[in-house]
Amino acid sequence: MMMRSCRRYSTGVEALIKTPLYSLHVEHGATLVPYAGFAMPVLYKGQSHIESHNWTRSKVGIFDVSHMLQHRVKGNSAAEFLQKITPSDLKALEPFTSTLSVLLNDQGGVIDDCIITKHDENEFYIVTNAGCRDKDTAFIKEEISQFGNASHENFEGTLLAIQGPQAAETLQKFTKLDLTKLYFGNSAFAKLEGFTNDAIHIARSGYTGEDGFELSIPVDHEGLEFTKALLELEQIKPIGLAARDSLRLEAGMCLYGHELNEQTTPVESSLNWLIAKSRRTPETAGFNGSDRILSQIQNPKSVSFKRVGIQSKGPSPREGNKIYSYEEPDKQIGVVCSGSPSPTLGGNVGQAFIHKPHQKSGTKILIEIRNKKREAHVAKLPFVAPKFYKPE
Repeated sequence: MMMRSCRRYSTGVEALIKTPLYSLHVEHGATLVPYAGFAMPVLYKGQSHIESHNWTRSKVGIFDVSHMLQHRVKGNSAAEFLQKITPSDLKALEPFTSTLSVLLNDQGGVIDDCIITKHDENEFYIVTNAGCRDKDTAFIKEEISQFGNASHENFEGTLLAIQGPQAAETLQKFTKLDLTKLYFGNSAFAKLEGFTNDAIHIARSGYTGEDGFELSIPVDHEGLEFTKALLELEQIKPIGLAARDSLRLEAGMCLYGHELNEQTTPVESSLNWLIAKSRRTPETAGFNGSDRILSQIQNPKSVSFKRVGIQSKGPSPREGNKIYSYEEPDKQIGVVCSGSPSPTLGGNVGQAFIHKPHQKSGTKILIEIRNKKREAHVAKLPFVAPKFYKPE
């Protein structure tokens, strides 16, 4: 079982990058921590982690995700290039729709996860993780050099996530774009009322399992002013990294460096659905590591471990905690990728890599926490049903 992990909140970063919303975080009393080289809010004054989490589940929270890296890939070979480094079928993707995908190395391991949005046949917008900025850029630069008719550029700006059951009615106050016609996985360029830029990219997506949007606002001062305008509404609160992590865990979503890494394939991370069905034959695959990945799909018994959900009571499991067989307490069968108390369900939720035959939902396991083996069980993902806005 191979897993390279990173600390959730890294320490010892001397020079921190500030996002365009940094002054707003300070104004609202944020506790700022080093995260992937950025000064990022983990909590805000007057809000506990649980209060922030529950607010997002019941009303609407906004998250500064400007630390994530935005990309444009253009040219006649853009789709061909992206289908070399990802297992997605981007040629079949409709314009202004998006897909979760992964950047793959030659062994089928995950260099990073990403969201790819197709703007037209030859132009794509991509968002990748902050902690993988340098690695992703170097990887894309090297891979794209094989494609003469494709170009790549990174760009910065405000990237704002608006999440929660009241997200749509809130954002609708600021745009004439009819959000009832913008479904999960769709996007559009639109104007925000009171601002001059008519090229704000609005994507219906998110990382919490709730309905929501991500807005890419290229002009920094407009991103800051728009966020301030949002926070004048009583149903909105700023939410930090602590609640973002527990929200994504309840939603069964992966975090790079925890459930995803360069040694583990999408199949081992229980993300088979990311490999497009149209690309599951030797003739149609052609993506990095396809031989290994297709072999795992076609021979599931060859996959010794996979990502599963776990639930427990008592102290919360954390990354790196060893997992043991309930029947044979000295036999290690897995490792925790990440875990957190669950404000929505009570108790704890987490994700883990566990070996066969201990992966079935309901299987009792033991997790070593603070030198004591504590009872838990394998659980179905996601823990909280998604509330994505889709056509009926």
